[in-house]
Amino acid sequence: MQLATYILKLDEYMLPCFSKKILGVDCPGCGIQRSVALILHGEFGAAFKMYPAIYTLLLLFGFLLYSSFYTVKYSNKITITLTTITVFLILINYILKFT
Repeated sequence: MQLATYILKLDEYMLPCFSKKILGVDCPGCGIQRSVALILHGEFGAAFKMYPAIYTLLLLFGFLLYSSFYTVKYSNKITITLTTITVFLILINYILKFT
């Protein structure tokens, strides 16, 4: 089976949110799987609406992967900045879900 076929069927294999299932409340990570699926389907705006921190999170993980293989000047500052922005976006999104 081709990779594209697996990507299109990604929606069928998503994990449920146990916090939402048990407590009935979204967790700070609710929406990240659907957001990644939307990116893989090419729906970038919808992915941002689903989970606004998705792009900074992907940028952070990409940078961490890159910096593990190559030396990057100011790597710590870049990592801290990206982490701070990502956490800020996650918290703001989480707070806005309840308003």
